Amino acid sequence: MVMTNFLIQCRKRWQLFLFLIPAVAYILVFAYYPMFGVQIAFKDFTPGAGIWGSPWNGLKHFQKFFHSYQFSRVILNTIRLSFYGLLVNTPLAICMSLAINAVRNIRFKKTIQTITYMPHFISVVVLVGMITQMLNPVMGIYGTIYQLLGGSGYPKDILTQTGAFPHLYVWSGTWQNLGWSTIIYIAALSNVDLELHEAAEIEGATRLQRIRYIDFPTLLPTASIMLVLNAGSIMNVGFEKVFLMQNSTNLALSEVISTYVYKVGMSAGGTQFSYASAIGLFNSIVNCIILVVVNAFSRKIDNGVSLF
Repeated sequence: MVMTNFLIQCRKRWQLFLFLIPAVAYILVFAYYPMFGVQIAFKDFTPGAGIWGSPWNGLKHFQKFFHSYQFSRVILNTIRLSFYGLLVNTPLAICMSLAINAVRNIRFKKTIQTITYMPHFISVVVLVGMITQMLNPVMGIYGTIYQLLGGSGYPKDILTQTGAFPHLYVWSGTWQNLGWSTIIYIAALSNVDLELHEAAEIEGATRLQRIRYIDFPTLLPTASIMLVLNAGSIMNVGFEKVFLMQNSTNLALSEVISTYVYKVGMSAGGTQFSYASAIGLFNSIVNCIILVVVNAFSRKIDNGVSLF
């Protein structure tokens, strides 16, 4: 019955389904077909034997990762960076979007938006290079300011301080992506009926009161959706930036799942593909579980707002 209805809809709206074919084909070829390779996580894969010829070993690589001394460290570091970034970026993006939306001068508003959007287009390599140069204790701005304030010699190198890594990673990312993150919130605020603000002004409401009781409630459904989307990538801390900022002194807090997978699967002689795949599969499963849980939580607390 379902298939019959589907075929009827295809005949009636064949033009729409025709446009779907390229997208569906792309997903099947480049997303689902490569998933066959995930089976190497359950095998002792060797390039010579190939995927099908490699011997099956079950959950050996998963058990190896769970019993590894690196397991707790990379999991905690990944979760710490993700939650830290989420707790900083989300409130700041909401506050900034509310502030920009409250600006009356259109020209000034566009200028502020442009200035805050621009860092988003800086590549990660350039951003890390800027951080390295500015925080150089000898030739950077950090060292120059230290000496201007009367410091003797050179200050400590912040990049070698283990405890400084999470703060540098999160706040530099906030500076880079904060303006871009406000776009969706500003778009949501554009749907606010101006008559509500006019009525509130007539009743004597201040600007802060109008933001609190009109603008902020409008953002809650959008914030819930963004929370669910961000929750789905909690275990996916960006590899490039972490790897570029990593050094031997901050490794205790900078070793995350993505960098660990790279080291054991690619840089360690290229002989642990199965082990790296097992870690990646475990990471994906955890992400999926978190996404479902957060989506269910969002649906309960925000009147059914969810992704699925």
